[in-house]
Amino acid sequence: MFLKKATVGDNIVSIHGIKGKVEKVGENSVIVEILENFSGHSFENNRTVVSHKKYVIL
Repeated sequence: MFLKKATVGDNIVSIHGIKGKVEKVGENSVIVEILENFSGHSFENNRTVVSHKKYVIL
């Protein structure tokens, strides 16, 4: 099953409860600026990396 990859500027939500805006797209993942965090984890610089297999585009 092929899922559409996000592009720069897309809003996504990860399966771990992080909602963010895509800043950079890589071959296997995206870097997102965190907009909402329901994961219980804290992140430096308010950014994180999310695998293409672990998010959906909003």
